[in-house]
Amino acid sequence: MKSISQRRLFDQSLRNLAVAGAILMSTSAGAFAQTMPDPPTHRVTRTEVMHELYELEAAGYNPSQGDDGSYPADLQAAQEKVAAKHRAEQNALMSAGQNGQVKPVP
Repeated sequence: MKSISQRRLFDQSLRNLAVAGAILMSTSAGAFAQTMPDPPTHRVTRTEVMHELYELEAAGYNPSQGDDGSYPADLQAAQEKVAAKHRAEQNALMSAGQNGQVKPVP
């Protein structure tokens, strides 16, 4: 009698452990799947990087100064100037398009 009840207890514990393991594996696989980044749709070319650097230099950024302590602030200021220039160009194109004038894009 005693061995039958022990066997049932063992079987029940084994089933509970299997169920708990299956639940843990399924939830951890779902969490991993959610953290996978999307594959990049566009790889930046050397030409695009050089164009961005040219725009930043035209906005006042000097990469040859190195890390003199003002590096992040200088770069961020130049990025803001370039972004403002792009916004102004976009607004000009939008207003020209509303007036019926089409301006060629360089």
